[in-house]
Amino acid sequence: MYFKFTFCPIILLLWASLSFPQNVNVVIHGAASIAKTDDNFVCVTLDWWPAEKCDYNQCPWGKAGILNLDLRYGALINTIKAFNPLRIKVGGSLQDNVVYKVGEVSSCPNFMKREDGLFGFSQGCLSMERWDQLNRFFNHTGVKLTFGLNALFGRNKSQTEKVDSYEFGNQLSGSGMGAKVDAKQYGKDVIVLKNLVKELYAHPETQPKVLGPGGFYEEKWFNTFLEVSGQGIVDGLTHHIYNLGPGDDPNMMNKILDPSYLNQVSQTYKGVSDVVNKFRPQLGAWVSESGGALNGGSKDVSRTFADGFWYLDQMGMASTYDQKVFCRQALIGGNYGLLNATTFVPNPDYYGALLWHRLMGSTVLAVTKESDPNLRVYAHCAKKKPGVSLIFINLSKDRSFNITLSNAKPGDAGKPNYEFVGKQNREEYHLRALTGDIKDDIVCLNDVPMVQTDSEDIPAMDPKLVDASTPISIADQSIAYVTIRDFEAPACV
Repeated sequence: MYFKFTFCPIILLLWASLSFPQNVNVVIHGAASIAKTDDNFVCVTLDWWPAEKCDYNQCPWGKAGILNLDLRYGALINTIKAFNPLRIKVGGSLQDNVVYKVGEVSSCPNFMKREDGLFGFSQGCLSMERWDQLNRFFNHTGVKLTFGLNALFGRNKSQTEKVDSYEFGNQLSGSGMGAKVDAKQYGKDVIVLKNLVKELYAHPETQPKVLGPGGFYEEKWFNTFLEVSGQGIVDGLTHHIYNLGPGDDPNMMNKILDPSYLNQVSQTYKGVSDVVNKFRPQLGAWVSESGGALNGGSKDVSRTFADGFWYLDQMGMASTYDQKVFCRQALIGGNYGLLNATTFVPNPDYYGALLWHRLMGSTVLAVTKESDPNLRVYAHCAKKKPGVSLIFINLSKDRSFNITLSNAKPGDAGKPNYEFVGKQNREEYHLRALTGDIKDDIVCLNDVPMVQTDSEDIPAMDPKLVDASTPISIADQSIAYVTIRDFEAPACV
């Protein structure tokens, strides 16, 4: 049951005042970009798992799987439309166990528990009736669609409207998960898929892109398959990130709040970026699936405000390594869904993702600071408007920060940076847990609880306008987006 608060309890207003703020100067290097993301960097997945999918003595998927999801719910429709548009990838572990009811395929079974089956399930079937329902839903909500194809079984030709891209296979790279494919064979198979896509979609402007391999990064495997497939075949290099480990790890919260632990995955981003620089696929690198914790996520953490420390930090880090898209597992389903699998009520990470989509542009800027490593900062050119947008993530439970900004002086590292003194009010979006406990599953934006309206719409998400002459105040264990319209960054012109 959700209580409809109209404001956050007063304990939140007192919380920040009890901690001693640390003064920090953040330098924004606005002369040139360090990376570029896709305009639709924020992405979510829809998965195939049936209600019988269970991990750690719980079965959190319910009817959130692709074959069972009720597409008529207004709450579901409104949460997608709010992104205008939202990139969705249809896929997941069972996509390589899906048959499509086209051509000579006559039987169309549902997924059933089966001990010797892939991930413990029999084959399941996507009927053309359900495919048409999904396409009408995606078209109605303005979704930018990536569809994950079965890479283990034969495929029949089928044509659809408005598919942005096809991803070939799921977690078959390297050692694989549940199944694997040799890198050379995968390279040959993806050539066949590319030719099939060209045959089905004759006009280049409507031709979906081909993505792969959609698995965990292993340097030798990735290099081999790209050498075999050659240039111009794979349009985007996709990989998965689950850097928090198993969902039942009792140390999950400690991992999320440990900056040194969060930094470890940067080696994966760098490795993938190096492969992209070598083979230069047109669409660069995508994180096509990332749920933080494996096997449905953590029942105690993934749905809470605390998960945003991992999630938004990962998006910030991935963008600095030129990852073009970041797909969250999942929009709905498991413990890591952005929406509650039963009520469709958005969890805190939904609002963090929506703010990113609305505020953070595609041009990524470098930032430097000398301070507590618990303060994480990422900067982009503002989206569709002048200025820059920053996200501040404070992992510390007992320290707040007062932030001043400087504009890096280009061309001479030995000269002092320009202190930035703004004239226009800043636009600030401060996110905190409702009760001050980061395990809460309701988030407050500028002290207003984020709950859907009576008509199941997303609530207003307006900024707080703050005098530019004052420091940016970041409370302990909070997240803030800040947009500065009069910050002059040549890279953003």
